[in-house]
Amino acid sequence: MSVERFLEKVCLLFDLQLGSNLVGVYLHGSLAMGCFQPDKSDVDVLVIVKEKLCKEQKKNLIQDILTLEEYKLEMSILLENYLVNFLFPTPFELHYSQMHREKYLQDSDYLCGDSVDPDLAAHLVVTYERGICLHGKSVREVFHPIDPAFFIQAILFDIEDVVREIVHQPVYYILNLCRVLYYLSERVVSSKKEGGEWGKRKVINRYKPLVSQAMSRYLNEESEQEWDPVFLQEFAVYMVKEVSKWK
Repeated sequence: MSVERFLEKVCLLFDLQLGSNLVGVYLHGSLAMGCFQPDKSDVDVLVIVKEKLCKEQKKNLIQDILTLEEYKLEMSILLENYLVNFLFPTPFELHYSQMHREKYLQDSDYLCGDSVDPDLAAHLVVTYERGICLHGKSVREVFHPIDPAFFIQAILFDIEDVVREIVHQPVYYILNLCRVLYYLSERVVSSKKEGGEWGKRKVINRYKPLVSQAMSRYLNEESEQEWDPVFLQEFAVYMVKEVSKWK
């Protein structure tokens, strides 16, 4: 199935389940920014609603989402009010991602919702700057600029444990560090690919091959070189120091 057809299925699912409560369905992340990798990337979606959802609605939505197996959907449902009267960290009604899939499959009463998520500030900014309306009102009718300080808190939160975690997810953290520094130094909201391309030009020469290696892996190009855990952590420490100069 094409990703376009998958998005149509996603929109139909939310339209049928939410009806007149649905404000819109909005694409953000790699697919919106032109660097989607079908075998690796999530299909990132924000769903905006007018009124809170009841428990039964949430359960029905999750059961329908679990039938979507062609691509990895990551979605959060937010109340329209929190886009107008922004709060940080941002409350959400319901969340689904691959990380929660097994829990949803095993426990019919499990729901990830009625909570807050610091990452949503970053998703809201990316959607406002680079997002695509899949269904409903246009992006600029629904989303609004937020204080850059909240976006910075969100992207810094995402790299909080980078020195420890980079050895487990090197591509993710190398490219994320690059796009965080790209934003802090030049105020550009970028994808991982764009952040990596910037990093190949801007990091000191010692680490340029490491960023190039991460880019090759991200783009599914041939790369047999193994990761050196010590060098990865050295790079993370260097980048954290560079980031701290802009905080």
